[in-house]
Amino acid sequence: MSCCKSCQPKPKVLAVILDLDGTLLDTERTTKGILKEFFAKYGKEVDGERENKKRLGMTQKESAASICKDYDLPLTPDQYIKEITPMYREKWLQAKPLPGANRLIKHLHKHGVPFALASNSLREYIDEKISHQRGWKEYFSVILGSDQVKSGKPSPYLFEEAAKRMRVDAAQCLVIEDSLVGVRAANAAKMKVVAVPPHGETDSSSLADSVLHSLLEFQPELWGLPPFEDWVDNALPIEPIHVRGVSVSGSVCEVSENGTPALPDQVFGLYFGWAKVDMQKSFKVVVSIGWDHSSSIAKRKFHICIIDGNNDHLSDQKIQLLLVGYLRG
Repeated sequence: MSCCKSCQPKPKVLAVILDLDGTLLDTERTTKGILKEFFAKYGKEVDGERENKKRLGMTQKESAASICKDYDLPLTPDQYIKEITPMYREKWLQAKPLPGANRLIKHLHKHGVPFALASNSLREYIDEKISHQRGWKEYFSVILGSDQVKSGKPSPYLFEEAAKRMRVDAAQCLVIEDSLVGVRAANAAKMKVVAVPPHGETDSSSLADSVLHSLLEFQPELWGLPPFEDWVDNALPIEPIHVRGVSVSGSVCEVSENGTPALPDQVFGLYFGWAKVDMQKSFKVVVSIGWDHSSSIAKRKFHICIIDGNNDHLSDQKIQLLLVGYLRG
């Protein structure tokens, strides 16, 4: 994404501010469907467009009041929050770090770069979400929720307060965000911003200084930050990625889990690892992961090449992929 713009040297950055949901932690995909499940109990259907846009930047209480009114729910805002929050909490426990998240956090901490976590979630919820991620709470210089400032994103207050607490000028802060509302907040705070949006959400592209498919593409040195030291030539060891599917003519279509994609959108690019065919033979493979837009609904496709072998072994077979490395072009 935006390769030429992304590869140009940027002004020196002294601190980094990171979003949580959808940027570092895969909570949004993990909790997908909760609102639909909740509304079904009251005979209501979710208006997807309304939920994606209308309540951005609202406090939890404001959002709850808006939902109860819009859907004519027989609940007060407090009752709504009390009923639906346990459903979210149960799913937060299952949320995993997105590709490159642990690597980036450890890298910034190792090199003494001040970095903050600034999320539109309540601080209580942030603590709960990151409590199962080893080292995260201890590594961040600052952690801020929307209930700790005047208002959340797209207002600039979260980012401005994070910079203030890190004692770094806003112009020397780099924000990393996945959403348009977060990018707008960074713009309002007069900070540089890197966007790592979900597939298909291109609204932030024109507003961000750089747009990436995943944090694995992030190059700290372009911003005056210490470079990563874990590359082996053009190969990067990664936390293992597991995926299963059916091979047709050398390509594997992702198998969804209850209608939700098995992998986050940020799994994109060129990887290497092993392919197990019909639970028996294993082959070393290079896998290109991209998107197929030939139908009305974009689907992720995996193009597999067996190393030192023949791709005929993969034809019309059930396949399990174990990806252990990322390749940069």
